[in-house]
Amino acid sequence: MHGVVSAPEPEAVDAGAELLRAGGNAIDAAVGCALVQGVVDPPMSGIAGWGTMQVFAPDHNEHVCIDFYGTAPQAARADMWADDLIGEARDGWGFLVKGQRNEIGYEAIATPGTLKGLFEAHSRFGRLPWATVVEQAVDIARNGFPVRPHFHRFLTGEAAQGRVALKDKMNFSESGRQLFYRQDGSAKSIGTIIRNLDLANTLEQIARVGADDFYEGDVARTMIDDISSHGGLLQLEDLKNYRTQWHPPARSTYRGLDLTANNPPGGGLVLIELLNILENFDLSKYAHNSSDYIRIVAEAMKCVTRDKDLHMGDPDFFDVPVDQFLDRKRASEIAQHIDSGGRYSVTRLNPKESQHTTHVSVLDDNGNAVSMTHSLGMVSGVITKGLGFLFNGAMGVFDPRPGHPGSIAPGKRRFTAACPTIVFEKGKPSVVIGAPGGAHIVVAVAQALINILDFRMSLQEAVSAPRFSATSDILDVSNRIPRFVTRDLEKHGYQIARSAVSYAFAEVHAVGRGAQGQWSGGADPFADGMALVV
Repeated sequence: MHGVVSAPEPEAVDAGAELLRAGGNAIDAAVGCALVQGVVDPPMSGIAGWGTMQVFAPDHNEHVCIDFYGTAPQAARADMWADDLIGEARDGWGFLVKGQRNEIGYEAIATPGTLKGLFEAHSRFGRLPWATVVEQAVDIARNGFPVRPHFHRFLTGEAAQGRVALKDKMNFSESGRQLFYRQDGSAKSIGTIIRNLDLANTLEQIARVGADDFYEGDVARTMIDDISSHGGLLQLEDLKNYRTQWHPPARSTYRGLDLTANNPPGGGLVLIELLNILENFDLSKYAHNSSDYIRIVAEAMKCVTRDKDLHMGDPDFFDVPVDQFLDRKRASEIAQHIDSGGRYSVTRLNPKESQHTTHVSVLDDNGNAVSMTHSLGMVSGVITKGLGFLFNGAMGVFDPRPGHPGSIAPGKRRFTAACPTIVFEKGKPSVVIGAPGGAHIVVAVAQALINILDFRMSLQEAVSAPRFSATSDILDVSNRIPRFVTRDLEKHGYQIARSAVSYAFAEVHAVGRGAQGQWSGGADPFADGMALVV
């Protein structure tokens, strides 16, 4: 089968492409790609993580969003960290507590959903045998993969703005130290081959018997024995009772094209609200990334961020005002306020930030499409001896303050800005897009879509163009936004935070097919990924 795959890891893109070449469809390719991502990018994703995917499967006459978010264990309490709260991330992505036990170690682990989500999606929509889809992940784990520059940044990352140093997370467990570091404690250098035999064995077991072993069998018991002995919250019943959620996608339009995204507690409605506001402006009349353009888009970003903070949560626990996010009349009124010079404000408890996620976009020649964002959250650093994979640190995003939309509750799913999105033209997928990147995901995907649909950029141009982010009262800009632009914004009262890197604020990956059947793809240059047509 022909198609196109885009993701931040070349090995994962190769795996997805090989599955298409073997006769698999977009779902086979996306699942195989995701499993390899967990091998070669272990701090970003893995089978003990969480995520959300949108699947358009005309082969099955189905269009669905599958949510496999991490859930708070049954032992969790709303006030368990309330007295130890220090602050909140400036961009709204996570909280700091004393001892940082919500971020690193065994208490940080939420009930993982990734493996069940991948397995169920493949069982429903895949063509190839499950063992075939898992095979390349096993092979790469056993035979080795090189440390890439993007991964190396995790192995050497220092503490930033109050967060636990990334290197401290990656060498938290004995297995992590043996896998990723030399005997003198220094990180293995770029190009060093890492062989994760424990993970290869775990994946082989899963390939033979499916996901049940992870949730109810020997793997589950090994995990829980380790977690329980170290004071973690996760119990065997949490694994046994874990369920994915399947829903129709949220629907909207932009510039006359149909657009679908995921549901709460994902970021799809936030993306739709942002685009609804911006559709009231003729954005293409402005110079791209000019000060006038940035002011308009940034104010819309701040508005939807405020709405997200106040009104978005797990709909099983919190009454999400869906109609408000979709209300075009309200969006028009917000646009009028922005157009008249109005401003919005987003307050935070304390300025910090974080992002540890990955993404895959796939489209095949039958029109099957998958956009999937999956993650370990903030990565706990925990690796159970003999299993080879890192556990999520998803508890770090729950609000330690009781009574808030994102407060802790047993079985509750945390908000994520992940917004796997598909744009349709005449009923067929034309753009399949999404991104990793913490709280910056929605604003990054929105900018890429505007680049494609308003400024008529190619997919690669669209995901590579300089971005900015306004998820607080400080306007973050990449280092490629000209200083004469930011000086003008500062004259108008904006506080600017210039990133040290040229490519910043999430890592957007997109694939598409034009009206004449031509394939295209774009991979964000910040990561080490690629887009590949087969």
